[in-house]
Amino acid sequence: MIRLMTIADYNDVYNFWINTPGMGLNDIDDSRAGIEKYLERNPRTCFVAIEQNEIVGAILSGHDGRRGYIYHTAVSASMRKCGIGTALLSAAIKSLEAEGICKVALVVFSKNSIGNKFWEKRGFTVRKDLIYRNKAMVELKRIDT
Repeated sequence: MIRLMTIADYNDVYNFWINTPGMGLNDIDDSRAGIEKYLERNPRTCFVAIEQNEIVGAILSGHDGRRGYIYHTAVSASMRKCGIGTALLSAAIKSLEAEGICKVALVVFSKNSIGNKFWEKRGFTVRKDLIYRNKAMVELKRIDT
């Protein structure tokens, strides 16, 4: 079952993320307060997949009014190839379209071959004309999984 994510899901989703190899998390953006802020700004565009009362997938998506963004998409290794990732992506895309968004972007670690294959198969292309840049305005502690 795919449903909207709420802050009540935070502990289970965070536990799911930190137990999913390859996730890139940090202590501020991915804290309860950080995710709560994101969900308040994007209350209709973030989803979880539930199987037997357990989180088996999640996707954060939102927008800035003109472009959509996708973050922290993951499916439990034991549940991959069952259509859960596609269903989460479909829910996110439909919700962004309902909010008038026509284009969506995401970032995937280059070493994440499983993730890159998933996104490529769904029509997401690599932009070779861009350089992704980032600047932390506070010190972030990376939480490697």
